[in-house]
Amino acid sequence: MRKMLCPQCKIGAFYVKNADEERLLVYVMADGEVITKDPEASTDGFDLSEVWCLGCSWHGSPKRAVKH
Repeated sequence: MRKMLCPQCKIGAFYVKNADEERLLVYVMADGEVITKDPEASTDGFDLSEVWCLGCSWHGSPKRAVKH
């Protein structure tokens, strides 16, 4: 499945945060699903409704990520 990109800088690496401001590296898939970079990592406690780009200052809904 294809990974989506940041609408601002066009890279495909994002992270999500939890209540303690800890970060978890994720990808956004073409269907809007947020998956972890590490397949064994858990998303429990992380807010998957907002992703943060690793390359620039953009953040927002995973549904705003763009295709290649």
